Amino acid sequence: MYLRFAERHGLTARIVDEHRGQEAGIKTVTVHLNGRYAYGYLRSEHGVHRLVRISPFDAEKMRHTSFALVEVLPELESIEEQAIDPKDLRIDTFLSSGHGGQSVNTTYSAVRIVHTPTGITVSCQNERSQQQNRETAFKILQSKLHQRALAEQAEEKQDLRGSYQSAEWGSQARSYVLQPYRLVKDHRSEFETADTDAVLDGELDPFVEAYLKTELSKQKRER
Repeated sequence: MYLRFAERHGLTARIVDEHRGQEAGIKTVTVHLNGRYAYGYLRSEHGVHRLVRISPFDAEKMRHTSFALVEVLPELESIEEQAIDPKDLRIDTFLSSGHGGQSVNTTYSAVRIVHTPTGITVSCQNERSQQQNRETAFKILQSKLHQRALAEQAEEKQDLRGSYQSAEWGSQARSYVLQPYRLVKDHRSEFETADTDAVLDGELDPFVEAYLKTELSKQKRER
């Protein structure tokens, strides 16, 4: 869905890390998007997405509900206030299974970085060299730590107001229902459409616009 969205908007999309599920599908994937307003468009996608469908992997054709957590992080070239102590990092290398060319499955070019104080883990394996994978993973780690710091500040402010509610799997941002009816609904903006095929094919503009309008109204009320 997001790769098709990138195509529609002339954004470049590059998968930097991907892990397949044990039986089928994708367990985790990291995609680097680059282009005009890329983060502005996709910040509306941050949150838990709920999918209801008849699973193609179920021989009994039962209806299944699954969840995907989407994180949207801006790429930060340098963050002076977000200094990372090298002692807090554990860096592992392993055989790459991505699309890095001739080095795939022959050299330990894939990199995993663990930030021990927070437990945040980032891996990258689709670049051509271990150094490139290390640099990309470190940039992602910086963004995650920066986002975490912003979230903690926002949480502290909400706590002072007495109305903070932590994000949980039950508090999904958007639902995609393909059975027994067809509907995609964003639970923050209340925007919905029955054209599920178009949405899954990357037609997210109405959801982006509705989300931004909702956020703008919220900011005006808070002022």
